[in-house]
Amino acid sequence: MSSMDLLHERYSRQVSLAELGIAGQQKLLQARVLVVGAGGLGAAALQYLAAAGVGHLGIVDDDSVALHNLHRQPLYSMADIGAPKANTARSRLQALNPGINIIAFNERLTVANALQIISTYDIVIDGTDNFATRYLINDACVLLQKPLVYAAVSKYEGQVSVFNVPKEGMAVNYRDLFPQPPAPGEVANCAETGVLGVLPGIMGVMQAAEAIKLITGIGEPLVNRLFTYNVLNNQVFEWKLQARQGTADLIPATAAAFEKTDYQWLCGMASMEREIDSNRFDQLAGQESTIIIDVREPGEEPLVDEFAHEKIPLGRLSEQAGSIRAENILVFCQSGKRSLQAARLLAEQLGDATKIYSLAGGIVQWKKAREHKKQASAQ
Repeated sequence: MSSMDLLHERYSRQVSLAELGIAGQQKLLQARVLVVGAGGLGAAALQYLAAAGVGHLGIVDDDSVALHNLHRQPLYSMADIGAPKANTARSRLQALNPGINIIAFNERLTVANALQIISTYDIVIDGTDNFATRYLINDACVLLQKPLVYAAVSKYEGQVSVFNVPKEGMAVNYRDLFPQPPAPGEVANCAETGVLGVLPGIMGVMQAAEAIKLITGIGEPLVNRLFTYNVLNNQVFEWKLQARQGTADLIPATAAAFEKTDYQWLCGMASMEREIDSNRFDQLAGQESTIIIDVREPGEEPLVDEFAHEKIPLGRLSEQAGSIRAENILVFCQSGKRSLQAARLLAEQLGDATKIYSLAGGIVQWKKAREHKKQASAQ
């Protein structure tokens, strides 16, 4: 039997679809898809991508198979406990479909390797389970202009979306949905809350379906839309997503800036000692050795005329950091989230000689506190 006959036989049920056909199957065979995370989501997505004939698959995961994985990751078995997931997944998938190319990256995706790894693939599937890596993947995909198929699960509910694909003049990314990471402890992970084993499989297969639609051009991928599914009652909801003003400023503008970003710190895995309240802000603001910087975008309200300050949007702060000279630097934004990033960025570039602080709660909270003081003193 010729290779073309084998291709027709193996993928006959897909090729017979009028919308897909042999042309669509050829697109799948030529496609390059990277799956980050070979756990519940990633393992399910990988099996169906391999079976569908996606010709080049990449698997990034530095974890090993554990007993508690098996209820939701049936790609692995008892015999695999202790073995690297990436290598084990590659072996299983290659046995499933010897006609495709699979590369295993038995390492964690970091700012040091993400751009290099992702750049060689057409589409990225996020199968991770922690916020630091999610934001890292999103920002890398935005920088490299790569489509990102996202999913997340918790307990009985999952969500799926397709990010960074232009549609109607807009390309929404993960930060348009969640601009900033949650505070430490605000959102529990699956290890803390649990997850029904079939749910990651359902959502992972949906990720594979979205990738196949993107590759072949069939159907309507979940571009700029968020789909949620509850396995207990089979309720589904779908939201249209919009790009947010200021989202671009939260994403490193260059590869060099990306590689300097500490995503573990941004996602609450370090102390928040640089945050100060309104009272401490006022004390430091009155000192001659203090510079105050507004890292918001031009035109953002409320306007600030109560104290002298410089305006340097977060996206331009890195390039101007070297020219800032002061004993104390106070940074503020609308709610205190962007300024916390700014404080970290300045600390990395200026070192310990300068004391750098972020206004907790942002200028909105500061103005409320100031008004409250005025009312209290008038009584």
